[in-house]
Amino acid sequence: MNAAMTEVWQERADRVQRALDKRFWNESIRMYNIETPCEGGKCNDIFHYWWMAHAVDVLVDGLVRTGDQRYAKRLRDFHEGILARNGGVWPNELYDDMEWMALAWLRAYQATGEPKYKSAVQTLWEDIKTGWNEQMGGGIAWQKSQLDYKNTPANAPAAILAMRLHREFGNPDDLAWGRRIYEWQEANLVDPDTGLVWDGMNRTGNGAIDKDWRFTYCQGVFIGAAVELYRDSGQPAYLEAAMRTFRVVQSEFTAPETGLLPDEGGGDAGLFKGILIRYLAELARSAPEAGDVAAFIAAQAEAAWRSQDDVEELPLFGTDWGRRPEPDETVQLSAQLSGAMLLEATAELKPGLRG
Repeated sequence: MNAAMTEVWQERADRVQRALDKRFWNESIRMYNIETPCEGGKCNDIFHYWWMAHAVDVLVDGLVRTGDQRYAKRLRDFHEGILARNGGVWPNELYDDMEWMALAWLRAYQATGEPKYKSAVQTLWEDIKTGWNEQMGGGIAWQKSQLDYKNTPANAPAAILAMRLHREFGNPDDLAWGRRIYEWQEANLVDPDTGLVWDGMNRTGNGAIDKDWRFTYCQGVFIGAAVELYRDSGQPAYLEAAMRTFRVVQSEFTAPETGLLPDEGGGDAGLFKGILIRYLAELARSAPEAGDVAAFIAAQAEAAWRSQDDVEELPLFGTDWGRRPEPDETVQLSAQLSGAMLLEATAELKPGLRG
């Protein structure tokens, strides 16, 4: 990517961040509205804890990329808003939710050095580890009320978190946790023949694996976990596992006629593609010789940006990256965050992307 195109993608990422700020931020609650429009904040009857975790991550993306301290201020306000909405504590009932919150505040701590962010991470991590039990041969449960249901959303992000904690603070116990969680995940919820990542097992109590639940999200978090193990050990097998799952994404999750990732629907699913892109970007940074990973991200971003039709207004993203939402269409925060993750990844990966 030449200097001119680098500047273009930086400006586009800035515009998406401005859209998130102007169209979704609610100063009265120090959090984002869960959709726009949201007259009087009436849309916020449900607290989407894990959406807010990804919004923290997107703010950190902007701060790391630009160094603009407006992002740091927004993080401070957001920290207080989330904590207040969650009853003054960080843990909740869902292990995967807590993992996302811990991952986001760990990145915020690394970007700012703010001790209260580190404290939030440590509190969450201690709670997350209580989700491991030997039902189904190990693994972290999805939620505290269903300890025998184990899935990729609760295990692959936990492996990422454990490995990042070890890299940041050097605790060997965290390294052991990361390896153990990853090994359980790979042994139980990754198709040994293809590298496709399954969603979960024993959801209904019969031990069955939900092989028909095929989500971009699950592919992304397993790729992210494999990358973290590779960064720690340098063992090519981890990178090979990540690349094999990326090939599944290419062959089974993209439309042949457009090359675009699928529209997986609104609500929580609006975040799925953005999560995949975030961890594909980690793979691209760890395997720069595999330029097709970066090119894949670039192709998604180029198509998503073309759908904006060069509008002067702030860009809004729906669940289909092939079209811009209509002017009277409600846009959910989950989908907008995925669009932001896509543009931030493209701007950050600038040396490896084509213009």
